Amino acid sequence: MKTTMMFQNKLIPVYLTDTNKQAIEKLTAVLNRKLETGKNALKTCIKSLISVEIVGSEATLHSFFERDTLTISLY
Repeated sequence: MKTTMMFQNKLIPVYLTDTNKQAIEKLTAVLNRKLETGKNALKTCIKSLISVEIVGSEATLHSFFERDTLTISLY
């Protein structure tokens, strides 16, 4: 399933394997927290985010530059 979320004044496409609205809310909370407390590599990835793929409890963050793509745990 494909949906979108608003993050940093951008619409980001989010691809889900399950229709789980709670995962989207958790993703937003994790991204906001990681922008404040995360390491520089994670902050760079989040700032250039172009899409997110959620599979189970993990989210793969796809950034503008492929080398910055990361996978994080939502729970």
